Amino acid sequence: MNREDIKRLFSDVAPIVRYDEPLRHHTTWRIGGPADVFVVPNHLDQIRDAVTRAKAEGIPVFVIGRGSNLLVKDGGIRGLVIKLGDDFSALDITGETLTALAGRGMVSAANIAIRHGLSGLEFATGIPGTVGGAVTMNAGAHGSEIKDVLYRASVLDQAGDVQDVDAAQLSFGYRRSAIVENGWTVLSATFHLHEGDPAQMQERVKAWSKRRQTTQPLSMPNCGSVFRNPPGDHAARLIEAAGLKNFQIGQAAISQRHANFIVNLGQASAIDALSVIMHAKVTVREQFGVDLVPEVKVVGEDEAGG
Repeated sequence: MNREDIKRLFSDVAPIVRYDEPLRHHTTWRIGGPADVFVVPNHLDQIRDAVTRAKAEGIPVFVIGRGSNLLVKDGGIRGLVIKLGDDFSALDITGETLTALAGRGMVSAANIAIRHGLSGLEFATGIPGTVGGAVTMNAGAHGSEIKDVLYRASVLDQAGDVQDVDAAQLSFGYRRSAIVENGWTVLSATFHLHEGDPAQMQERVKAWSKRRQTTQPLSMPNCGSVFRNPPGDHAARLIEAAGLKNFQIGQAAISQRHANFIVNLGQASAIDALSVIMHAKVTVREQFGVDLVPEVKVVGEDEAGG
């Protein structure tokens, strides 16, 4: 199918359907070319309908939340992009379990748990993405990971069917899961928590927040940590030791505050960011013999003619 046929195929699938939508408006890095078709559904049936139509025509589907930990190339994403937004942010607490739809912000879910006296998600106040993205990538912070508290996830498989999958079946590893390998889309997640003192939890979170504000470039567009920490070391330490703080290509630069953050100085392109990533990888390998592995997910196509 050509691009016009693809647009017609999805024109009535959801209340919000846009064409050639710039994805820089939907990533925390403020970088990214256009999506052929961009759909914002407001209930599960619309997601299932969109995925089913795409599968029948062999059209690729990509699902995003808040677009953290994501670098969309300058040529954008061909096919269909589904954004799980505010209509997929419902949350429920029953006893010591918290269930949230995939579009709920992870920070919001964690703060609600704290207010209800439930402990286990405090670390997630340092995770800027959505519940769906956090579960998919087994996000972590402050020494804990999603796998430590996840009980079950509801996913949409590639056939358009909904499955409830226990956490033990998701083969979690460092910033990876079977969700990615199977091409599933997280629809909701249930976390098993335990009773805690809200005041103590809030104090701990406040201390972490204060530290992030002084050590991370939170006021500038970024994707969070760019590289995974190598075993027994920290990517930021290696990059800083290599003398790369403030290193800049185009409008992308390694942060002065935190060497594992690359910031958008205003009009950075994906090629700017990728060039800085590659320079950091090569320099650290040459100086220390360590191969840094990007944590950020790179998707899409190079700009035509670039």
